[in-house]
Amino acid sequence: MRLVIVTASLLFLSANTTLSQADAGAGGTLNPEELTLNRVMKDIAEGRTSMTICATGYYITKSGRHEMARELFERCAEAGWTGAMTWMSQLDDNGLGGPENPDAAAEWDRRAAEAGDPVGKFNYGLDLMRGRGVVENKALGRRYIDEAADSGLPSARRLKGVGYDLDVVTPDADNWKYAPAF
Repeated sequence: MRLVIVTASLLFLSANTTLSQADAGAGGTLNPEELTLNRVMKDIAEGRTSMTICATGYYITKSGRHEMARELFERCAEAGWTGAMTWMSQLDDNGLGGPENPDAAAEWDRRAAEAGDPVGKFNYGLDLMRGRGVVENKALGRRYIDEAADSGLPSARRLKGVGYDLDVVTPDADNWKYAPAF
């Protein structure tokens, strides 16, 4: 009896495969990839962006595939997705998937801030207060941080609440990065 069931199953599967292959050649892609990194990167290569495609960059970054994340975030940032702009800043500021580039990081933060993104405003405010990637301008930096705080961003509210003491939002491990160069 088992032999009959196994034989019938194999015949069914082989017939189904033959039909599937015939359908695929008749004018379409049968069972296209969906919800995979390959599909996301194919969409990016073809110039398609969306909130879900751009958000996938977070998972790509966290998996350590920084070059792939950079490709995705750059396309999304150029399409106007401000969250991707702040991620491009993160990648550039830390040399992930490319060389460390504080100037490019600050430019991404500026673009996100000008587009109204609270995280972009906060980050650009920090850039200005530290003079990292831009000419130091503490007063302008505080204004950007105030705008982010007024938008409800918790880290901006905390920084404003402690009188803009940058140590509150800077991990000890990053102090070397923000120290004066001379």
